[in-house]
Amino acid sequence: MSKEKLTETLKKQHYGLVGNHSGVQICRWTKKSLVDEGVCYKEQFYGIKSHLCCQMSPAVGYCQNRCLHCWRAIELTLDNKMKKENIDSPKQIIKDCIEQQRILINGFKGNSKINLEKFKQAQEPMQFAISLVGEPTLYPKLGGLIFELKKQGKTCFLVTNGLCPEVLKKLADERNLPTQLYVSMNSPNEKLYNKWHKSSEKNAWKKFNQSLEIMKDLKTRTVIRMTLVKGPYNNMKNEYIEDYIRLIKKSECDFIEIKGYKAVGFARNRKDMGYNSMPTHDEVKEFAKKIVKTTGYQIEDDFEPSCVVLLKRDDFVKRFIS
Repeated sequence: MSKEKLTETLKKQHYGLVGNHSGVQICRWTKKSLVDEGVCYKEQFYGIKSHLCCQMSPAVGYCQNRCLHCWRAIELTLDNKMKKENIDSPKQIIKDCIEQQRILINGFKGNSKINLEKFKQAQEPMQFAISLVGEPTLYPKLGGLIFELKKQGKTCFLVTNGLCPEVLKKLADERNLPTQLYVSMNSPNEKLYNKWHKSSEKNAWKKFNQSLEIMKDLKTRTVIRMTLVKGPYNNMKNEYIEDYIRLIKKSECDFIEIKGYKAVGFARNRKDMGYNSMPTHDEVKEFAKKIVKTTGYQIEDDFEPSCVVLLKRDDFVKRFIS
């Protein structure tokens, strides 16, 4: 797919594109927080501030998977890896992302509902959500990016599909782990994984499982994020529970976020991924209760607007990030 087509599409969706391969988009919860109309579930769950969050990616357009549930423009994916040429430096990416964040929220100053103190604080985002669009572990200087963010006193949440276990190991070896690491887990077995993710990565299921194994030894906060879907691609059947539990126990993650699929963005245009495939909040809670039974996790919180339930490992104490 051409980069020009991807750029055109993302600009229409109000992305702020920076450098050769990075971008920012203002989350709707950042917008809501700026006018005191609510905050993201991550603020409720972990204490990070929505108005101080920069939702960004250092790998815009690059991913190994074509996940059915992804609301992003996976049809416009550029490649499953990044070329070593024209790779931007971590410092430049952070600087440019902050500048784009300021530009994108600038219009809020004219909103009569704006919280001016929050707006002033938001000029210097203190939390980086490294996800947005593309697979961030494909960015060759990810460790440097995380190091620089921490050096600047910022927290960072890294979301990965788990197909680069060697990158996670390198981050650990170099002590450049994020404040909180997410691994997305949407399939209980290899057959459903291949159906769901349509990965271009060789041995994708094996590599995903390697990442789960690595998680248990990482010296940082770890989260498995599950997205539940009904309909023809149903991944929340009772027969899958035991398989999910085996994967969870393999990771020994600190938290599990169980979310209901939303038919938004590009996802809603895909066959069998319309509104009928969206589980209710109550259905997500019922599924969470089944996971809890034999895993050593407990239901800690939930957030209905985002259809998400938080599970915490029984022996994990510190829920909020100081």
